[in-house]
Amino acid sequence: MLIQIIGVGKLKEKYLIDGIAEYAKRLTPYLKLQLIEVADEKAPDNLSAAEVVQVKAREGERILAHIKSEAHVIALAIDGKLWSSEELAAEIDRLGTYGTSHVAFVIGGSHGLSDEVLRRAQQRMSFGRMTLPHQLMRLVLVEQVYRAVKINRGEPYHK
Repeated sequence: MLIQIIGVGKLKEKYLIDGIAEYAKRLTPYLKLQLIEVADEKAPDNLSAAEVVQVKAREGERILAHIKSEAHVIALAIDGKLWSSEELAAEIDRLGTYGTSHVAFVIGGSHGLSDEVLRRAQQRMSFGRMTLPHQLMRLVLVEQVYRAVKINRGEPYHK
């Protein structure tokens, strides 16, 4: 199975890079993990609503350029469905068995995801109503993918 995590912006914090690398290493025996960073749109903090839409659209074009037609896309969105770790594991298992062996998780930038990306997604997933930094979400997501793999294999989770 191929799992892509496509995120807007470049990770700079060493602790996030190291954490993601650790879980990526742990996932190596189980699946192919592809971490893709797309450039964020440089913009001032005080954007109008129309400018925010433009920023999201440009970032969305970069995201969509990395998504293959056969990929099952799960967008991380605050209005998405709340899944438990077990439900995520079941969904990954279901997709791998009956759907597609290519799943792309998409994490937007500081303004979120464009309407085009949200329309391309077959599902929306939320980690809760709190807003978390999009860089931190990459680490949380890769950890949850690892946890899902361990759940599906019936193996203990090593912290």
